[in-house]
Amino acid sequence: MRTVSDMPRLALAMHDSAMLYEVAIAAEILGVDRAELSPGGRWYDFVVCTPDGAPHPWLPDAKTAPYSELCQVDRVVVPSTDAPDADPAPELVDALRAAHRRGVSVAALCTGAFVLAAAGLLDGRAAATHWMHADDLARRYPQVEVRADVLYVDDGDVLTSAGKSAALDLCLHLVRRDLGATAANGVARRLVVPSHRSGGQAQFVAAPAEPRAASGLAPTLEWARARLDSPLTVRDLAGHAGLSPRQLARRMHAEVGSGPLDWLHHQRVSRAQELLERTDATVERVAASSGLGTAATLRRHFQRTVGVSPAAYRAAFRLR
Repeated sequence: MRTVSDMPRLALAMHDSAMLYEVAIAAEILGVDRAELSPGGRWYDFVVCTPDGAPHPWLPDAKTAPYSELCQVDRVVVPSTDAPDADPAPELVDALRAAHRRGVSVAALCTGAFVLAAAGLLDGRAAATHWMHADDLARRYPQVEVRADVLYVDDGDVLTSAGKSAALDLCLHLVRRDLGATAANGVARRLVVPSHRSGGQAQFVAAPAEPRAASGLAPTLEWARARLDSPLTVRDLAGHAGLSPRQLARRMHAEVGSGPLDWLHHQRVSRAQELLERTDATVERVAASSGLGTAATLRRHFQRTVGVSPAAYRAAFRLR
């Protein structure tokens, strides 16, 4: 039986100018217990933090706590603000600073980056925000390296995302980083959303692009996924889709955001992640089953894409 101590504690730090869309994304992806999707049967111990711990009208059934509880969790998520030009509440700023000093990881969705910047947590760091507000963030906080060209930035203990759908990408990335690729891919499939590649500095990322809803390439990509342990070429995919290789490349860039070879590579690394999490197969067997050939090839590509060795990844995510 799972206990609360087995689950990473995550707080959603609500504030007066929070925007409903990003709050809903965080609550849906991080706040709904989907332990059945995690090989270790773990999920977040999710709490909504308000200034005095009172329930928030948008999330009336969620467990709540005051801002002072931010120091007691593993991760804090700050939703976007519809008033980025206004100073955030001092009590929230102080609570975020105190939590970060105690080693709590902090993530901001969209314009929530302005809240972290006001707390000084982005000083000397790269950070993402909605492209419409990137210049303003850079002007108000010149000590922040604002990245307007990425979906999100993972700087270890501080993470930020661009707007709207990129907030969803960052939340899925948090699941992948905290609970593993199997859990993140399961959530993406359940919500019928694509998994995106990281736009920033990610430690545990090999998120394969997936076809958008009603994609004409979906049957071909599903066919390829079922054959990842076989040698597949661009011509193989193009032939199955009834397209020329050049046509396939254009369609894939339009529908999944990457070319055929990049897509195959990330599908194979993602398959390797899932096998490392869910099975006791040797590295050699994982390499063969994911189409990466030898153990040496797997280690090289895995280290380059995910940022750690297969052994370290398995130690972190295998049936915890």
